[in-house]
Amino acid sequence: MIKQKEESLGLDNTRRPRNGWGKRKFFHQFWKQLVIWICLLFALFPVVWVISAAFDPSNSIAGQRLIPPNPTLENFRQLFDRKAQPFLIWLYNSFKVAGINSLLVVSVTALAGYAFSRMRFRGRRAGLIAIILVQMFPQMLMMVALYLAVFWLGQYLPFLGLDTHAGLILVYMGGAMGVNVWMTKNYFDTIPYSLEESAMLDGATPLQMLVYIIIPLALPILVVVFFLQFIAIYSEYVLARVLLTSEDKLTMAVGLQSFIGDQYGKRWGIFSAAALISTFPVLILFWLLQKQLVTGLTSGAVKN
Repeated sequence: MIKQKEESLGLDNTRRPRNGWGKRKFFHQFWKQLVIWICLLFALFPVVWVISAAFDPSNSIAGQRLIPPNPTLENFRQLFDRKAQPFLIWLYNSFKVAGINSLLVVSVTALAGYAFSRMRFRGRRAGLIAIILVQMFPQMLMMVALYLAVFWLGQYLPFLGLDTHAGLILVYMGGAMGVNVWMTKNYFDTIPYSLEESAMLDGATPLQMLVYIIIPLALPILVVVFFLQFIAIYSEYVLARVLLTSEDKLTMAVGLQSFIGDQYGKRWGIFSAAALISTFPVLILFWLLQKQLVTGLTSGAVKN
């Protein structure tokens, strides 16, 4: 009875869909989905093209089709021909340089981040500012200085000189400390200090607190630092091209350039096959660390 009176007086509060509301919602969803699919196609097309070129026997980018008419594994066979190029050695060099550098960066940034987060000392604020300011200048601007520094260092310590993986790792470490130290320091700030106070009452030293309390709790961010550093070094080209000269010491990025560097002898099919194979270590590493990566990247996104 009351509802009928409200309807007669125009006081019914129930919402009725308007005539154009359903159409507007449909077009709104349609445009969103269209933009998403365009972005996906734009991102996936180069990957599909590389896969197609790897199985294309023409070995040319000019006459390549998206679907090869006669797919073959000939490019992969030529790639693993040790007499033509040491592909497996390049792959091993890249994995070794990226892996060792990432482990060293994680170790140093964990120590530095813990010191900046938990300890109070003179120059702490200035040190943090200096680290981020130095990071603002890319290593490419210091190419000549880095080359001369490594050359000079090799005069006294040959294993750290030019055309050595140790010298290349040392240069990579110098350019990776800034952002990584800030990331680990900020993550350490979120760990309650009461845990360390309890350990101090039991007689634990700062090193023991770092190893047994802080690092297990900060494992997600350390995994993120390791993975991002590994990807950056694994695909780095410029510094490796300048500091490495011997064919058996080249990294994957520099070695791949040799397939397409000759103007009259480009081998796009072999280049694509090598690029396709070189992605598997990164994919496997991501699959192994994906749980820690998600946790590390999302931790701290919401402030408690």
